[in-house]
Amino acid sequence: MGIVAACSPTTPYQEPVALNSRYTNEQPALSGNGQFLAFVSNRDSDRKIVMYDLEKKYFVDLPGLNRPSAIAENPSLSRTGRYIAYIASDQGRPEIEVYDRATKRSEILTIGYRGWVRNPSISPDGRYIVFETSRRGQWDVEVLDRGPNIELDIAEGSRSFRR
Repeated sequence: MGIVAACSPTTPYQEPVALNSRYTNEQPALSGNGQFLAFVSNRDSDRKIVMYDLEKKYFVDLPGLNRPSAIAENPSLSRTGRYIAYIASDQGRPEIEVYDRATKRSEILTIGYRGWVRNPSISPDGRYIVFETSRRGQWDVEVLDRGPNIELDIAEGSRSFRR
């Protein structure tokens, strides 16, 4: 007869990892609280958006953000890094997408949008995204409101104020 013992799961300790390496890193974006840094890197021989926790000194897992069929660029972070706005190009057409770290899902915001888009920037609370558009035949700036029903990225313990 054998004895089987089980332990409660614990969070594994992660060794600090260096931010810079021999890989190309570009297009950095800092979260509003200063804890997270997102950038485009060619680590693992794959160009993708990565996120680094500056306080804990390790890379954050972003499942579902980088698709093999798309090129992801120009990340922008909300206050706590919950939301990442970025450009993703599947088949050569850039689209603005927002990745939610809480749900681990991306949402395409510019499907069917007329004109080209580039350089998205997300508001600290994650509700608004400003970007450049060629819809009128020149580069203009537009603001996209994700709506009053999204869960805002606010600091823990803060109150949210709706407009």
